[in-house]
Amino acid sequence: MEADSRTLHIASWTDRFLAWLVDVILVGAVLGSLGELASVFSVLTGNLAASPLAGLNGVALFLYWTALEGSRGQSAGKMVMSIAVTDERGESIDYSAAAIESFGKAFILPLDCLIGWLAYDKEGLRLFNRLSSTIVIEQDGTNPPEDVEYVYPGDE
Repeated sequence: MEADSRTLHIASWTDRFLAWLVDVILVGAVLGSLGELASVFSVLTGNLAASPLAGLNGVALFLYWTALEGSRGQSAGKMVMSIAVTDERGESIDYSAAAIESFGKAFILPLDCLIGWLAYDKEGLRLFNRLSSTIVIEQDGTNPPEDVEYVYPGDE
């Protein structure tokens, strides 16, 4: 192995599913709470129209994943599962790659996964991972980078 090369461990489908589930529950809880507030407001004002938040789950998840994965490579679910979205070399992704990668899982997840499993199963990719040139990797927090020294509180 070359001195500049590194090994990236592709995250399992199970870890990815559990991270997705955490994110869906989290975003759903926030939207549900906002929907309940909108419903209470509708009752108080006498306007019993449908909630303006109805049907926004996909848009909310798309914005959530694009923002978090574009800025730090991890959503809350990925943090819990110690996985991250990176480019194919393990480097951080930008917002445009995050938007492409997030589109599939926010709006057409069954098709995104099915095509990925059929066409890219050995690589562990969804279709929109391939389109965005991203991968999902395991993060090992137990081995700090060789060129970094951590100073913990009380060690000074």
